[in-house]
Amino acid sequence: MTRRIAVVIFPGFQLLDAAGPLSAFEIAERHRPGAYAISVLAPGGGDVASSSGARMAAEPLSDGPFDTILISGGDGTRSLDELREIIRWIRHVEVRRPASVCSGAYVLAEAGLLDGRRATTHWSRTDDFARRYPKVKLDADRIFIRDGDVWTSGGITAGIDLSLALIEEDLGTGVARSTAQQLVVHQRRPGGQSQFSALVELGGRTGRFSDLMDWIRDHLSEPLPVERLAEQAAMSPRNFARAFTAETGTTPAKAVERLRLEAARTAVETGHDPIDRVAEATGFGDPERMRRAFLRAFGQPAQALRRAARH
Repeated sequence: MTRRIAVVIFPGFQLLDAAGPLSAFEIAERHRPGAYAISVLAPGGGDVASSSGARMAAEPLSDGPFDTILISGGDGTRSLDELREIIRWIRHVEVRRPASVCSGAYVLAEAGLLDGRRATTHWSRTDDFARRYPKVKLDADRIFIRDGDVWTSGGITAGIDLSLALIEEDLGTGVARSTAQQLVVHQRRPGGQSQFSALVELGGRTGRFSDLMDWIRDHLSEPLPVERLAEQAAMSPRNFARAFTAETGTTPAKAVERLRLEAARTAVETGHDPIDRVAEATGFGDPERMRRAFLRAFGQPAQALRRAARH
């Protein structure tokens, strides 16, 4: 069975929102010839300029049925009036699996396809999105979310994770893993992983807390309450907590857990220390606490990640 996959673009779309999923489905089709028929669609068709100025050729919006439609995000979603043709089309076209990348969720929400459903979008658009679409159960801190047959993903590269998950559902874990290897990505990040990880790693939107992040990495095995972090940042605990959350999009406690998770995952997948020793060295204290954190963030325990990495 050949599945029709359409990636929808518009003037001002984010290039990687479209190119990432297109590459993933293209490579998966090489591993399973005939699995996918891939097309790029846009109102009126023709060459469509992305937000970077680079252009992508598209066919006009067409009748279904489609297996999957992926709505790209980008600066073009800031003016939904210019996307009315896509919004009307997605409401009525026959599709089994509507999906969005990044701020493409605005199109699905405007069409009513996300009402009453869990969804995500790019972290920078979450306040505006939540205000516009109160009927949507927005979960901003996710890489991607599936609610029934409707899928949404976070910002830009998360579209690749979403596409790998769709490929895994269609063609199995083996094809998805081979596709990820060809794309030179380590593996599909679980949908539950945080979008804010990169911001935390960088010390926030402006890098204001980058020195603090370096210090935390050097002291992960120690207790790191907000008071100690505030002292290191030369701020009062209250002002520090407020400023840190505004800068990184997450609380100090969650940021510390994220850094511990990343350090523990690296140790689990690339090292040979027992799990309890990894838990101690990264500040989780005991394996059970680390197991629960791994399940929340990665969808599987440390032992499963170690087995997968060795495989």
